[in-house]
Amino acid sequence: MRIGIVILPDQRWSEAQRRWRQVDEWGFDHAWTYDHLGWRDLVDGPWFDSMATLTAAATVTSRIRLGTLVASPNFRHPAAFARQLTTVDDVSDGRLLLGLGAGGIGFDSAVLGGETLPPRQRVDRFAEFTELLDLILREDGTTWRGDWFSAVDARNNPGCVQQPRVPFVVAANGPRSMRLVARFGQGWVTTGTEADDVQGWWETVSALSARMDRTLDEAGRDPATVDRYLSLDAAPVFSLSSAQFFADQVGRAAELGFTDVVTHWPRESSWYAGDETVLVDVATRLLPQMRG
Repeated sequence: MRIGIVILPDQRWSEAQRRWRQVDEWGFDHAWTYDHLGWRDLVDGPWFDSMATLTAAATVTSRIRLGTLVASPNFRHPAAFARQLTTVDDVSDGRLLLGLGAGGIGFDSAVLGGETLPPRQRVDRFAEFTELLDLILREDGTTWRGDWFSAVDARNNPGCVQQPRVPFVVAANGPRSMRLVARFGQGWVTTGTEADDVQGWWETVSALSARMDRTLDEAGRDPATVDRYLSLDAAPVFSLSSAQFFADQVGRAAELGFTDVVTHWPRESSWYAGDETVLVDVATRLLPQMRG
């Protein structure tokens, strides 16, 4: 089991760099940040750009993988985004992971003045976004005209350090998005679905995992070629509420066949509110045991 952590981009770099350095030193396998222009009730507070944050993080870390959880077409175009991804992959010497999702509703979908799309259209747009981004990252000189995006001779030179491109970790709960995992993903990430209690949430995770199995089988895709990521903090209880609870959650994920789990750096209040001493205990005591 690989263990990852999300560091929200809500701190000035003078504070945030300590966190990125620390998770690298502790031995976490991957570290992520949110790719939003603003997020939920934190939209009025400090918030920084994900690509600049990951570039800075690449310069203060040496081995941990770095990623977006998750980027979406809400405010991105594949041609411009491909240039940013190629740059971060280069600066990090091939440590970039690209989490991709359809994009939700809220600030990101409204801030540019466009209409809020219903779920079906968001998935339509996501499918085209993913296909075009994959093409631009793998081939130089892409021309494309779709329903949502266009590109004319889009270049990718010099290409990604990771070949044929950076790995896609595709967020999917529904059947159409899961088919995108089977077609384009090197990884699948899920948050489960909303539930009233932890047990109910795990039941949704189990059902989604079974659906992913069926989707991969129908596509003729070897399940061993798709890493499975679970965002533990989508559950009704924060995974770092205690070290024992975290260990239990990781164990349950492993039983369902997940290869990777992701938690969040505790915040003082609001989302992911918790005690940093629990994170320290998990990192210094439990992580080495899990590695052993």
